This record gives sequence, structure tokens and C-alpha cells, in this order.
Amino acid sequence: MEPTGYYRSLTRNMILTMILVSCTPLLLISAIIGYQFETSYREKVVAYLKELVQKHQQIIDGFLHEKLSNIGVMAFANDFEHLSNEDFLQHKLTSLQMAYGNVFVDLGVVDAKGVQLAYAGPFKLEKANYADAEWFQAAIKSQYYISDVFLGLRRQPHFIVAVKRESAEGEWLLRATIDFVAFNTLVENIRIGRTGTAFILNSKGEFQTQPQAETPINIGFFMQFVSGKGTEAAAPAMGDELLGGSDAVLRHAGTQASRVVFERGHYQGREYVYVMVPLKSGQWMLGFQQDAYDAFSELLKARYLAIFINVFGGLGIIAMAFVLSNKMVRFIEKADREKEMMTEQVIEAGKLASVGELAAGIAHEINNPVAVMVEEAGWIGDLLAEEEFQQTPNLEEFKHSLKMIRTQGERCKEITHKLLSFARKTDPKVREVEINELITEIVSISEQRAKYGNIHLTMNLAEGLPVVLASPSEMQQVLLNLINNAIDAVGPGGGTIGVTSRINNGYVVIDVADSGQGIPQANLARIFDPFFTTKPVGKGTGLGLSICYGIIKKMGGEISVNSAVGVGTTFHIYLPVPKK
Repeated sequence: MEPTGYYRSLTRNMILTMILVSCTPLLLISAIIGYQFETSYREKVVAYLKELVQKHQQIIDGFLHEKLSNIGVMAFANDFEHLSNEDFLQHKLTSLQMAYGNVFVDLGVVDAKGVQLAYAGPFKLEKANYADAEWFQAAIKSQYYISDVFLGLRRQPHFIVAVKRESAEGEWLLRATIDFVAFNTLVENIRIGRTGTAFILNSKGEFQTQPQAETPINIGFFMQFVSGKGTEAAAPAMGDELLGGSDAVLRHAGTQASRVVFERGHYQGREYVYVMVPLKSGQWMLGFQQDAYDAFSELLKARYLAIFINVFGGLGIIAMAFVLSNKMVRFIEKADREKEMMTEQVIEAGKLASVGELAAGIAHEINNPVAVMVEEAGWIGDLLAEEEFQQTPNLEEFKHSLKMIRTQGERCKEITHKLLSFARKTDPKVREVEINELITEIVSISEQRAKYGNIHLTMNLAEGLPVVLASPSEMQQVLLNLINNAIDAVGPGGGTIGVTSRINNGYVVIDVADSGQGIPQANLARIFDPFFTTKPVGKGTGLGLSICYGIIKKMGGEISVNSAVGVGTTFHIYLPVPKK
């Protein structure tokens, strides 16, 4: 795989791994907590609705039983003679209205034939005949009776509470009309959210209260339970058991008056929740209906918020996975490049070490024949000094040639000696060194290379510099490295290199300045780092300045650099003057 393809694949794998590792726990935790929260919230909503409806069931049943008890107390506390007196009956009605408001509309005494014998109230119903009325036929057969809501002779919705008594005059009823508005208010108070509404149905599916006009009520659904058709087929919702059996739910309510039924269903394309509870000993049903979206609106808000958080959290994780993965892969790619460069530089350093050893060997081998050549030249000179050669016509030319041979031989010996002293590192011991002599020696070695590059190499050495404690071979290495770097920096276009020496605040200072391209500001901080180089691969190891830095530091000195792009570079070496 190509390097670019490898790093792309690595980036992709890291991104996918980060996303999976980060998002999987987030999704799992969100799913688990969301499920638990939803389950708990739904159970609480259902429990709240059931409790609310059951509470109003008790209030409504209490209201009915209280009114029936009021009439019952009145019927048994007074005899037929008193109650059949309309003035007395009006007085009792006034007392009830003062105690309970306008809940009681009127009072009446009805004989066993259905004829109203006495009446107190706002309507003209004296001598009214209820023999054919459904409520009378049912009431005359019961001790206590509460009718369904109906219009009757007054053509207004109302219902009757009646108590039957027997006396010397025969059976008779004390009945009272209950105000529909007051009764309906009890049911209207069960209002939850925007769509929650309550109502009362009788066993025929007829409304006993006024339903909210804006809310469509699923009468057919409720009638399944009123008629008993849905009690076995319908599955329980949210863990609630429906009232079972082949008889109607409401007909069992006399023994299960506190049983609450909760169901969910669809009507006109929307989902609703339904709560049902029996009233009036199972003859009525208190029903509650609410849009499921409205009932669980807070749950849906929490769900949307969780989805929003998960989506944006996931996007954040994905974005961070991209950023971190790319950053890490770039770091790995850079480390790999540096590793490859380091490997190449180590190999190059090994090559240079081998070249140094080879140069030392060559210098040693050359030095021996040069020494022999010089010695032989001296021996020939001695021979020419003898009398027999004095008359030779070319004696002066021979002497001149021998002199040149000895001069050039000595020069060769000097060059090989300098090369050996630098390459072998045979002189690592610190001793007193004349810096100017060392600079002159190194400049002479580098002079020829500078000429080839059309570079003018100059020296400006201060006189009378004190000696410094240094390793001559190591100082040679430092100076030669700085001059060679300066030659490389100037390049083949030509320029100048100046080497100066001076004394400054107890330090002998050596400056190596060139007129090259200069070093960018961003690279100055790393110029002495090992293996850092701006030269092309194969042209430099990145070890030269690092080694120079280490050598000068070991001697107790300092090395620094000033550079400007397009102007040039100057290296400063500070060597401490030994204290006497």
C-alpha cells in the first residue's frame, strides 16, 4: 500500500473506531434511560388519570348520595300530612336551597298512581301525572331512586331523586329535581390539557352531562364497555385488567364500584386514551377521553430533547473524531517521516565516519612516501654539494628543483598532518589553545573549497588574545563545520565569509559570518536540534550543529546564531578565558 493510501486508511479506521466507541455507550445509555423514563412516565400519567377520574367518581357519587340522603331524611322525618301541605313543602325547599344553593330545583309528593299531590318550585306542575313516566315506574318499585337525565314536562335537562314511603294513606314518593347545571359542573371540572374531557353515559349510551363541543368523543368505543362487547376481546393496556365476564361492565359496578378501566385506541386518525369508571351503582359510567399526544406531551418533549441532544452530541463526536484522527495521523505521518529521515541520516553519518576513517588511512599512507621523497631530496642535495658535481652546468637548476621538492613535500606533510589530526580525534584532551592559530589552520584547509565556489574567505583576528582551555581536534571540528555550512549557505553564486576573533567580557569570541540566504525565523529555535536540517536529503545529516553545540557546552562556552532571510547568518562562539 502506498504511504498516502495507508494514512487515509488509518484515518478512516481511527474515525470509525472513535465514533463507535463514543456513540455506542451514548446510544445504549440514552435507550436504557429513555425506556425506563418513558415506562415510568407513562405509568405515572396513567396512575394520575385513573386517580383523578376515581376522585371525581367519588365526588359525583357523593353528590348523588348526599342529595338522595337529604330527601330521605326529609321523607322519614316528616309525615305525609305535613309534606302534602304545599306551604310546608315550600318551606323545606327554601331550607334546602339555603343550605345547598340552587342544586334543588323543586320538591313534590307523588302518590302511588303517579299524581303529584303537592308541589313546591318555579314550575306549574301541581296535579301533574307521572304514571307513564319511566322514572316514576322505576322509582315506585325501589326504596331509593336516582333517575337518568331527561327533559320531562319542563323540556329542560334534569334528573330526579326520589324516596318511597308507606303510610296509612298508602305508598307515596317524595321527589326532588336536581339542577343539571350544578351537576354538569362537577364533570366539567375534569379538564386536563387541551383535549382532556369527561362525561357521563347511561347504560343506553346517552349523555347524562353536556360534552365539550370541540372534542370528538368516540361513543362507539365506550359503548363496547357499556354493553359488555369489548370486555373480553379488548386486550388490557398498560397492565390494566378489564372487567371480564359476559355481562356489561357497568352491571358489575355494584360490586366493583372502585374499579377503573384504562384503554388506548384510535378514532378519526388520532390516538386517544380512555378512562372509565362506574357511577350510581353501575347504572352510569364516568368516561374520560384525551388525545394521547396531549396526555403524553411532556414525554414527547423529553423524547425530542433527547433526540436533539443525541443528534448534536453525535455530530460533535463525529466532528471531534475527524479532527483528532486527522491530527493524530498527521503526527504519526510526521513521526514516520522523521524516523525515515533519522534512519537515512544515521546511515549518512555512518558513511561520513567511514569516509573519515578512509581519509585518515589515505593521509597516513601518503605521509610515508612523502617523507621518503623529502629525505631522498635531502640526500641528493648532499650529493650535489660534493666537488665532482660542482662543475655541472645545470647545478643551479638541480638545486632549485630539489628546493621545490622539499618545499612541496613539507607542504604535503603539513596537509596530511592537519587531516590526520582532524579525522582521527587523537587529541581529545583539553589543553591551552591559541585560537588565532587554530582559526588560521582551519581557514587554510577550507580556502581551496571556498575558491571553487567563488567565495571570498577572510579573517579578522584580534591580536593578543588569551589562550583558552579546549580540545584542539574538537575545536577544529567545530570551526570546520561552521565554515563548511557557511560555504553551503552562500552557494555557487559567490559571496563572502568572514571569520573574526575578539575578547568580550571574559570570553574569547569567534564569529563566523556569511552572506548567504539566511535562516527563516521559524527554524532558528530548532537549528541545534539533532537531525534537524534544511538541506536536501543526502546533503546533510542534521548532526553537525548539534555536535558543535555539545562540544562548546562541554567546554563551558556558549554558541548562538543571528540570521535574517536574504541578508546572511552569523554564528557566535563564546569560550571562557581561564582564571589565573
